[in-house]
Amino acid sequence: QVQLVESGGGWVQPGGSLRLSCAASGFAVSSYVMNWYRQAPGKEREMVATITTTGGNVNWPDSVKDRFSISRDVVKNTVFLQMNNLKSEDTAVYYCQRPLGNYWGQGTQVTVSS
Repeated sequence: QVQLVESGGGWVQPGGSLRLSCAASGFAVSSYVMNWYRQAPGKEREMVATITTTGGNVNWPDSVKDRFSISRDVVKNTVFLQMNNLKSEDTAVYYCQRPLGNYWGQGTQVTVSS
């Protein structure tokens, strides 16, 4: 049974950092493309990062480039989203997704404010 569980969200001041985790079970994260999405209040869900099966990563959109990075730990079977220099506009619920089969976690709230 495929399961994704996000953690690591919380409140942080602008300029701060958070690392989100997505613990996977029922499959190996190294064998699948994995994505991080976010959804801010009143906005559509948007993709922010992708990690490929070869470990390559892409960040979307331009607003998170050079601030966010995606990685994985194959031993822990976990995908991470490192977020640096956080801004108020990064406030959202963050979700991880395995696109093959369209599996989603429950999300973790990130709030950036002073």
